[in-house]
Amino acid sequence: MKKRVLITGAAGFLGSHLCDKFLAKGFEVVGMDNLITGNLNNLKHLTGCSEFTFYDYDITNFVHLSGKLDFILHFASPASPIDYLKIPIQTLKAGSLGTYNLLGLAKEKNAKILIASTSEIYGNPLEHPQKESYFGNVDTIGPRCVYDEAKRFMESLTMAYHRFHKVETRIVRIFNTYGPRMRLNDGRVIPTFIGQILENKPLTIFGDGNQTRSFCYVDDLIEGIYRVTLNDYHYPINLGNPEEITINQLAKELCEIEGIKMKIKKRKLPKGDPLKRKPDIAKAKKILGWKPKVSRREGLRKTISYFKKIPNEMEIRMQPKTFETFIQR
Repeated sequence: MKKRVLITGAAGFLGSHLCDKFLAKGFEVVGMDNLITGNLNNLKHLTGCSEFTFYDYDITNFVHLSGKLDFILHFASPASPIDYLKIPIQTLKAGSLGTYNLLGLAKEKNAKILIASTSEIYGNPLEHPQKESYFGNVDTIGPRCVYDEAKRFMESLTMAYHRFHKVETRIVRIFNTYGPRMRLNDGRVIPTFIGQILENKPLTIFGDGNQTRSFCYVDDLIEGIYRVTLNDYHYPINLGNPEEITINQLAKELCEIEGIKMKIKKRKLPKGDPLKRKPDIAKAKKILGWKPKVSRREGLRKTISYFKKIPNEMEIRMQPKTFETFIQR
C-alpha cells in the first residue's frame, strides 16, 4: 500500500516542490490550498497525475479527508512580508485555526504531522548563530508580528498535541530559502533583486545593506524536510544554509553573475527587520545526516535561469477554471 500524505499550501513555492518530492518517492499526494497566495502554475505539470489530487480549500475551516492518511505537512501560510502585511488576519488564522484543524485531523487519522515554522520565531536575535534552544528576541505587536507570532503559537499548539494527545509531530524552523517558483513580486530579497536586474533597474537596498541573511537553495531544503518527516524527532529543528552574507554582498554577487554594473537605491530599513540571520544546523547534521549541497552561486544561477525562461508567467495567476478537471472542491 502506498503511503498517503496531505500537503497544505501545495500551490505555493515550498508546497509545490514538496508535492514533487513525495510523488517521486512513491507517495500518494493530496494537495490543499485556498490560492490566496499560491499559484496553480506551480502544479500544472501534475495535471493528469493519478497519484495526485488537489483540493481548493481553506484549512482555517474544519478539515476532513476520507480514507487513510499517513502524513500531514502543514505549509499553508503567507510567507513573504508583502503578503502577510496585506492579509494579516488570514496569516494569523492559518497559523492558529489552520494548525488546530490539521492537528485534529492528525489525531483522528493517527497520522504524523510536520509543521513549517520559521527562523522568524527568533525575532531580531541576540544569539548568533541561532540554535533551536534560543528563545528569541521578539516584538509581539510590531508590523511583522502577525507572521512571527502565528508561527510561535503554531509550535506551542503542536507540542501541546504531542504531549497531551500523543500525536506524532515534527517541527522545522526554515531559514531563508530561494529557487524556482518564487514570485518575482513577493517582496523577498532574491526574487526582488533578480526582477530588478532583468528589468535593468537599480537594486533596492534597505538600510545600510550590512544586515545578513543565510540563503538555502530549495532542493536542499526539500531534502531536509523529507528527512525530518520520516524521522522520529519531534522537537524543533533548524533547516537552512549557514553560509552568511550581507545584503550588499548578495547584490554584488548577483550583478557579477549577470556581468552587469551594480546600481543601487537606498531605502529606510523597515521596522522590525532582523539584522542577522544564520542557522546553527548541528542538530540537523547529527539527527538527519543532512547539510546543504548546492552552493549559493550555483543556486542563484539556476534561479536566474528560471526567471529568464518565464519572465511574465510568474506574475499571472492561472484562473481555477483552467484546472477544472484538476481541482476538487
